[in-house]
Amino acid sequence: MEEQRNLLPATVLTRTIQRPNTTIYYPQLAGLANQQAEKDINRAILQTVQGLIHEQQRVQVPGNTQMQGSYEIKTNERGIFSVTMSNYAYTPQMAHGMTFLGSVTANIHTGKLYTLRELFKPGSDYVNVLSANIKRQIEARQIPTLNGFTTIKPDQDFYVADKSLVIYFQLYEITPYYVGFPMFPISIYELEPIIDENGPLGILAAD
Repeated sequence: MEEQRNLLPATVLTRTIQRPNTTIYYPQLAGLANQQAEKDINRAILQTVQGLIHEQQRVQVPGNTQMQGSYEIKTNERGIFSVTMSNYAYTPQMAHGMTFLGSVTANIHTGKLYTLRELFKPGSDYVNVLSANIKRQIEARQIPTLNGFTTIKPDQDFYVADKSLVIYFQLYEITPYYVGFPMFPISIYELEPIIDENGPLGILAAD
């Protein structure tokens, strides 16, 4: 019974930041057995949401900025929770609006929040493995890049969905604006030799 309960999805509540010209919806976990884990994950989600707001304030011109935020749950199973949060803002006078994306991947039993490096075995050459895969996808999908793609950052943005690790880049990071967010799904099974078996990818790969 305990084992079954451990596999159940976490309860997710939608919270709202409401200000003049601003409506941001973001998730908060509720009812976790480990209350400290719940606090830690919810704090990380809120910090990510606030970080996106600060990013917008940095790039918007002064004026009557309209801002909207939303989220998408990507994984909520086997104790792994992965979510993306987007923030769109537009100030009249600007050529177009701007969107930023953030994400959090965590273990709901322990409260552990994962960086990209921590998905893999210590010392594994994950940067080169992922970069080579992304290079192949850019060519195969004929994605236009700004200065040619060389490598991901060691702490590149990511989320986990459908037994895949999805590496993503911000607008303008490697592609022109009109491309949108370049997303590169990589099957967990392709990465099996280097994934940490006790991390999110290892847990989701286990049948």
